[in-house]
Amino acid sequence: MSDESTPNPDPEPAVNISGGTTGGGVAAEFNPASADTRAECVVDRLGERYWQKTYGGQDAFPCLVRTILSQNTSDKASQPAHDALIDRYGGSDVDLAAELAAAEQSQLAETISSAGLYNQKSEMIIGAAEWVCDEFGSAAAFDAFVADEAPGEVRETLLDVRGVGPKTADCVLLFAGGRGGVFPVDTHVHRIYRRLGIAPPDADHEDVREVVEDEVPTAKCGFGHTATIQFGREFCTARKPACLDDPEACPMADICDQVGVYPATGEVIDPAETIE
Repeated sequence: MSDESTPNPDPEPAVNISGGTTGGGVAAEFNPASADTRAECVVDRLGERYWQKTYGGQDAFPCLVRTILSQNTSDKASQPAHDALIDRYGGSDVDLAAELAAAEQSQLAETISSAGLYNQKSEMIIGAAEWVCDEFGSAAAFDAFVADEAPGEVRETLLDVRGVGPKTADCVLLFAGGRGGVFPVDTHVHRIYRRLGIAPPDADHEDVREVVEDEVPTAKCGFGHTATIQFGREFCTARKPACLDDPEACPMADICDQVGVYPATGEVIDPAETIE
């Protein structure tokens, strides 16, 4: 985490910081007592616990590249790959899409090797860069498209690009476009809202997205995404959720159905496996 006294040129922090407004966030209204749905209540409780921040402001193409790098890996692994890519191919007077479209694939793969699956990801990044250059002419024009066009059109357009799935498209809409009502579903979000019993146990990622975007107010969706990830890392982990050791250790204990979690035996399974 960078020194708070030093301005950060990237408006999206590398980590989700706890501490509410004292952590550098902005004031927001989170009141679990007045939540209209259980999903909103979850997000409101997270709003009382985690740092609150605004969304949008990233350049769309670097955001797309960063999200592709993060696929199937941790931030700890993908961040150095992103930094190395920008050091080699980026710059204030450089069109990153043009540079990456012309990149030699093996050299790019070596540059991003810390992110894992580097051969596959380097091919996807070059393909995405070629698509941006062919369809929009420049990274700047692509930025304008993401920021200005209807979210549904942007999402559908992105989903036609190889390597861009729903989560990647939604992250670009949220972190670059700053669009309200966008709740990207990663592995943590997918697990947690099924485990809570808010989404059906056999819901796929798109099913979970539809549930949470329907039940969480537009203004809270972006925060809900990042805060749920933090909650999944600290409390509701995949293999050993906090409730296994102490039912009261989890801040969602009283509103969680514990689907697939069996404290009496210590067994934890995917919620989909609970369906008979």
